[in-house]
Amino acid sequence: MAIANRVEAVVGSKEDAGSKIMRHAGLLSGQLQQLRTRMYPPKSEKTLRPFLTNEVSKLTSIPDSTLKLMSTEGRGPVPSRLENNHRVYTLAQINELRELFMMQKPSDALRFLPRRRAGEHLQVLAIANFKGGSAKTTTCVHLAHYLALHGYRVLALDLDPQASLSALFGAQPEVDVGANETIYAALRYDDAERRPIHDIIRKTYFDGIDLIPGNLEVMEYEHETPRILANKSSSGAIFFERLKLALSEVEADYDVVILDTPPSLGFLTLSAIYAATSMIITVHPAMLDVASMSQFLLMMGDLISVLNESGAQLDQDFIRYLVTRHDPNDAPQSQVVAMLRHLFGSDVLLPTAIESTAVEAAGLAGNVRYTNSNWGRLGAIPTSVPARR
Repeated sequence: MAIANRVEAVVGSKEDAGSKIMRHAGLLSGQLQQLRTRMYPPKSEKTLRPFLTNEVSKLTSIPDSTLKLMSTEGRGPVPSRLENNHRVYTLAQINELRELFMMQKPSDALRFLPRRRAGEHLQVLAIANFKGGSAKTTTCVHLAHYLALHGYRVLALDLDPQASLSALFGAQPEVDVGANETIYAALRYDDAERRPIHDIIRKTYFDGIDLIPGNLEVMEYEHETPRILANKSSSGAIFFERLKLALSEVEADYDVVILDTPPSLGFLTLSAIYAATSMIITVHPAMLDVASMSQFLLMMGDLISVLNESGAQLDQDFIRYLVTRHDPNDAPQSQVVAMLRHLFGSDVLLPTAIESTAVEAAGLAGNVRYTNSNWGRLGAIPTSVPARR
């Protein structure tokens, strides 16, 4: 107590810890809300910029000259005009073009619209690592953008109570996400309050991407599951099966589901690993982060063994490692990357996510823009969703 009193004399007057935390939370939440109101008026929404014809041509493989001819003849979606008279298309119009060319050239349909075909399963891709700051959410956002821009139907699912993924898609967790509107609504054990997963899916500003938002409510699943297991009072599916069964309800509506997992190896992450048909593990190339990833892999291996003993079988198409926040000019980082490639070979994706202050600044401004990312060269994302082997 003597030490505590001396520290208190230095830092200021004494205040009950709970009261102080609640007061600080209220102050910070109010300040953030004021900033959001100034940046985004109450009725404003995030929008995606339009695309020039040369960009549309790169995304769809439809020649620029064909797009211009169609516009002149009044065929297909009608593009808008910029002040310099250049034609621009929305992403919804680009997808309309894809549908049109797929119907006109059915033998070449996969080139124009690379969606699931008969016999191809829903690709559920978990972005995982329990180390905070490994760029899981950033990876989820840019991968979702890339896939949607290339014509895939994407469901982004926020399993992280911090809900950064939701915020980047324009759903502020404190304001825009109410009670029983997260994935917890579809997973909860209370039959009377449980909701079909269709009811909690919402559209985003990005055509082709739907969102199941998150907020602190998703932590209820972490708190409730141990109680259910201890009391053996669960009705219906075992806890780790619930997410997979919920996703099966919307299997026909999407090509890819992207799971943004929390920075922990709890019941939600375990459910995500079981539901996933593939996994990307993000890793920052620093020794502390790699050591943390080692512990994550060991714990994940133990948990998978427990699942196998319960009769659950994991059947994943691929597991890859993505190096994130990478500075190629940093010698220690280069050594770590070389070590990972030596150990895991081609399971470490060749392109890396380069560290950029521009991305951090965009995140602070709430203005993440799509850039021509490396996803098309990653090798882990197939041009068509693979059939289950």
